[in-house]
Amino acid sequence: MKIRHTDHREEIKLEMTPMIDIVFQLLVFFVFTFKIILPEGDFNIRMPAASASQSSQPSETPLMKVRLRAAGDGSLSRVQLGDLAFDGKTPFYQLQSHIRGLIDDSAGPGSSEQEVELDCDYNLKYRYTINALTAITGYVDESGQQHKLIEKVRFAPVTKP
Repeated sequence: MKIRHTDHREEIKLEMTPMIDIVFQLLVFFVFTFKIILPEGDFNIRMPAASASQSSQPSETPLMKVRLRAAGDGSLSRVQLGDLAFDGKTPFYQLQSHIRGLIDDSAGPGSSEQEVELDCDYNLKYRYTINALTAITGYVDESGQQHKLIEKVRFAPVTKP
């Protein structure tokens, strides 16, 4: 009996064309479903200059100065807008209400060219600074619509006690 050795091995070929088609389809799918969102907390903020002797460019509208005073433990003790002080349990709401009264926000977003300077005590906790920024820059009404108040905010140079 004779054993026949047959070398009829089938060669496996890897077809690249269908794989490339699938990759392009996935790429198109992800490009079309990608949604660009604005980063949260995007404020128009000017930081103080490196040296306190440099003065910023004067603006046509008077600068509103908001002073955040800290207690010994870093908590908020007082919020001041010029000579007007806001105390109590809701100083940021009072600040926002006063700014809304000063600025007519009925003209729409970006209608105010007003600028605010935040002067925070050195040992003030960071969350109070963010609360002040939120109160100054805008609010959300009962229907969920956002309203912008003041977009130009800058920080006063920090001085250590």
